[in-house]
Amino acid sequence: MPKSDIVSPFPVRYEARFEHAEADEDATQQGLIETLRGISEKTFADEGHALRSVHAKSHGLLRGELKVLTGLPPELAQGLFTFPKTYPIVMRLSTIPGDLLHDRVSTPRGMAIKVVGVEGERLPGSEGQVTQDFVLVNGPQFVAPDGKSFLKSLKLLASTTDKAPSLKKVFSAVARGAEKVIESVGGESATLKSIGGHPETHIVGETFYSQVPMLHGPYMAKLSVVPISPGMLLLKNAHLDLRGKPNGLREAVVDFFSSHSAEWEVRVQLCTDINLMPIEDASAVWPEEASAYLPVARITVPPQAAWSEARSAVVDDTYSFSPWHGLAAHRPLGAIMRLRKAAYEMSARFRAAHNGRPIQEPRSLDDLPD
Repeated sequence: MPKSDIVSPFPVRYEARFEHAEADEDATQQGLIETLRGISEKTFADEGHALRSVHAKSHGLLRGELKVLTGLPPELAQGLFTFPKTYPIVMRLSTIPGDLLHDRVSTPRGMAIKVVGVEGERLPGSEGQVTQDFVLVNGPQFVAPDGKSFLKSLKLLASTTDKAPSLKKVFSAVARGAEKVIESVGGESATLKSIGGHPETHIVGETFYSQVPMLHGPYMAKLSVVPISPGMLLLKNAHLDLRGKPNGLREAVVDFFSSHSAEWEVRVQLCTDINLMPIEDASAVWPEEASAYLPVARITVPPQAAWSEARSAVVDDTYSFSPWHGLAAHRPLGAIMRLRKAAYEMSARFRAAHNGRPIQEPRSLDDLPD
């Protein structure tokens, strides 16, 4: 049966009881803010320029469009995806650390998408804006189940900030080796990957996931963005030699888009069983046997200069990507998402104050440099 004909049965409607505050959630939030601010202060002292607390290094800054598919069933035709429409987007490809590392320090990759021209009831704090952001990572599982575990993981990442780059490369090589051993027996370590053990693969071939849930109209869902064009499929799990290439990922992205277009499918996984697909355990991978990821839109990016100093000055310095920029129909769910809201806001304020450039939400992409 074609994937587009598959409909997950009986999506569960959201109820407030599916979310609950964690013990000491306010204290955890403050700990996250302080840890992320500490990363930003260290990197600002090193670089003389304020960077994001995490996902500081961009490897691709891409302009394209998102086209909502026609004929979606009511369960999928929600929020941004209610009506067939084409929107301009900017996409940012990155890696997790808050410092600008040699790409041989191999960590998970991120994809942030800002959809522009989106109308509708807004999330608190984004009133008057016309953007919808999706923030994704190239793996279905979030690194921690709850806020306290997330803070512990973040402190581990923070402890590596400002350490000797050569030692980081050595540690990353060791971590990659350990991860290969684990994967050879069918396992996987999100922790090893997050601190340098991610395989050295081409970022354009990656599938990206929201990892944590959001509203999908009256329902609950996770999101994935999957490469589908032939040139991208050839790069799935493709090894990328990064020896002697501190910006090798960026060079690979620039090389690809110098002569290729790209197409991704945006897919939604609806919650069909609240016990199998919990909201408050962020590390839970929702089983696809219970609910498949179903297509709702396509993203196309034409050949272009995939990264430039001029474009970086706009996207890296004056844009903020947050799942809390968007429609009320796509409100982020769960403690991890609540905690991340304040963290995103702190990081944006820090960059604006130290770089002397206000953070803005674009109303169009007409002025985005080519």
